[in-house]
Amino acid sequence: MMKFEKDDAGTRTVDIGRGCVFGGPRLVIIAGPCTVEDRVQTLEIAAAVKEAGASMLRGGAYKPRTSPYAFQGLHEEGLAILAEAREQTGLPVVTEVLESADLTKVSAVADMLQIGSRNMHNSVLLQAAGRTGKPVFLKRGMSARIEEFLLAAEYVLETGNKNIVMCERGIRTFETATRFTLDLSAIPLLKQRTWIPIAVDPSHGTGMTSLVPPMACAAAVCGADAVMVEVHGHPDKALCDGDQSETPEMFYRMIKELQNITRAIGRTV
Repeated sequence: MMKFEKDDAGTRTVDIGRGCVFGGPRLVIIAGPCTVEDRVQTLEIAAAVKEAGASMLRGGAYKPRTSPYAFQGLHEEGLAILAEAREQTGLPVVTEVLESADLTKVSAVADMLQIGSRNMHNSVLLQAAGRTGKPVFLKRGMSARIEEFLLAAEYVLETGNKNIVMCERGIRTFETATRFTLDLSAIPLLKQRTWIPIAVDPSHGTGMTSLVPPMACAAAVCGADAVMVEVHGHPDKALCDGDQSETPEMFYRMIKELQNITRAIGRTV
């Protein structure tokens, strides 16, 4: 039996601390900028998403990009800013780690290590992240089948680290109207196959600000344990992914919608 396979215990919880628990009755809301651009931007957004009801802060200090000429993040300076944001808001932080060599410094700040879509197949990084003992937030590869996604999680579980959350973030299909095709059917399917809590990233999954709230609500109805959303004070000026970022005002309205949805299905935000 694979370690990811569901047993009679059902979905198990992953406790990040600071009141953030994946897999429980509360829908975890992860929010923040796609990338840490500067101190003022990050602290302002962190305070705004905290006030709106977010459970966790996201933000990229190391940012993988399709183009080598695009903004790649502030690296260690970005980590320091995330640490300050956590101190000010009390929100736990999830941020991406790109290679094993960075695990020590990223782990010193992050409450949860994100393995992004591009690295889902990086078995060396998956095992190294698992061995840190830190909770791992594993995103589905943009062209990965469900079986490949589950086996990527197995690399983390093989280290003895069971604190893992799997995130559906959209896959590449023939469709070009949206950035990716958000595979919401993956949520109940993964729920049938594994005990691991499941998250959804509608920001990357659609690439369109207007589609993020309805897809976040749909994800909650489909059984997601968490939703990850990108929020920026001025999306039109964002250095990364402004087209899919919510303003704080839009994020606040989305939280209100999610509260109504979760109430109807017996959960809370």
